[in-house]
Amino acid sequence: MRVVARRLLRPAPAPVTLTVGGTNGKGSAATMAAEILRAAGYRAGLYTSPHLLRYHERIRIDGQPIEDAGLCAAFAAVEAARKDVTLTYFEFGTLAALWWFQQQAVDVQVLEVGLGGRLDAVNLMDADAALLTSIDIDHSQWLGDDRHAIGWEKAHIFRAGRAAICADPTPPPSVAAHARKIGADLQRFGVDFRISVTHAAWRWRGRDQALSDLP
Repeated sequence: MRVVARRLLRPAPAPVTLTVGGTNGKGSAATMAAEILRAAGYRAGLYTSPHLLRYHERIRIDGQPIEDAGLCAAFAAVEAARKDVTLTYFEFGTLAALWWFQQQAVDVQVLEVGLGGRLDAVNLMDADAALLTSIDIDHSQWLGDDRHAIGWEKAHIFRAGRAAICADPTPPPSVAAHARKIGADLQRFGVDFRISVTHAAWRWRGRDQALSDLP
């Protein structure tokens, strides 16, 4: 991945990157994050998997799937850059999405992890913020057979000095341990931030501020 990325992607700074991992809920969370960013006026790229009807659904900008010409151009760029390097289906598609977002000059890219975290193709990018939605037993043949091992794998999307958000209310200790080891800013649901919901609005409370009457 890194060999091909060096050939493919411009050395200019990458868009602001939010990486979303977890066992369940990561696709929904990534989509909602991209929509929030778009509503705030940012040009937001979204990369998710799998698709439901057409591959184009995996690569979106401002809610719109990539068109045929863009997808073919992205695939052609990856094919030319990889030369003799073998890529998996997901690695090829991930590089195509990253190239397209760079070509289209998005302000922020929201990337959904495919499997795990540490060795996932999406983890090529250094996330400015990373979100773990939940940690449960999944893909145990690759990630481990208990939540501790799986949490360790997934926590590798965190980066030093950057927001590492964990929405799982009871994460395995390996998540916090890895965050401490690398110096990530771990923010846990129920500890560092909380939400409350009424029939008309909702409220968010963080470490040092609260937002009320949110729509």
